[in-house]
Amino acid sequence: MVHAWSENDLQYFKGKMLQDEKATVTIEKYMRDIRAFFRYIGYRREIGKEQVLDYKKHIISKYAPASVNSMLAALNCFFREMEWYDCTVKCLKIQRDSFRSQEQELSKGEYYRLLDAAKRKGDHRLNLLMQTICATGIRVSELRFITTEAIKNGYARVGLKGKTRTVLLPDKLCRKLKKYAGERQIQKGCIFITKSGRPMDRSNIFHAMKKLCDEAGVSSKKVFPHNLRHLFACTFYRLKKDLSRLADILGHSNINTTRIYTQISGREQLRQIEQLDLVV
Repeated sequence: MVHAWSENDLQYFKGKMLQDEKATVTIEKYMRDIRAFFRYIGYRREIGKEQVLDYKKHIISKYAPASVNSMLAALNCFFREMEWYDCTVKCLKIQRDSFRSQEQELSKGEYYRLLDAAKRKGDHRLNLLMQTICATGIRVSELRFITTEAIKNGYARVGLKGKTRTVLLPDKLCRKLKKYAGERQIQKGCIFITKSGRPMDRSNIFHAMKKLCDEAGVSSKKVFPHNLRHLFACTFYRLKKDLSRLADILGHSNINTTRIYTQISGREQLRQIEQLDLVV
């Protein structure tokens, strides 16, 4: 079956996601992925399953399986909303690794070196921002909930993806943030803001962290905001061995998602296997 489409369909879909209270970053990603599909087919006004399958082959040749599935998920969501069920395609089946790549594993020592590098560069804001993510396990998109009111209370009320949870802030971190807010004359609202007073976003933080790599002697493959959340999860799990509690802290509704965060590196897993001493 062939379906006719127009720009109004895309705007309708965007409006539906807003109505469903999807996160801003989710809406932006879905719209970006959907427009990439229409750009690939040359913005032809009629589409069918054949074009979608052709696009699927195209992205498989260019992107990692996880990225392909992410793009197809956006397209399938759009097609279902438009009731073009015959256009939906299957995602790739991926065998999940039981360990993380050593190249992406950020150690606590490397984290400390990043903090020192930010301090030497005189970037006190970035230094504290990294400590805040790593000491609480929050998402980078949740930093805007770290406010002057939150540090006074010792906890932040985080609301994202239709869910609200309480994030406890360590006393030592609160003292550091209070001092920082006083020095910057931040009397209310978000602590981590740009010169224009807007909350720092993912792009600001990502690029600022990348600039620390050479100074800290840490591979750039390991340096991105989300890896600080991973470090928190791994450190907590090694200490407490409580996956259910960790899922609550991270804000996961599915504990299988939490399991991904606690994966050890391949090198560490090999060391544990060798300790079994089953090779004579």
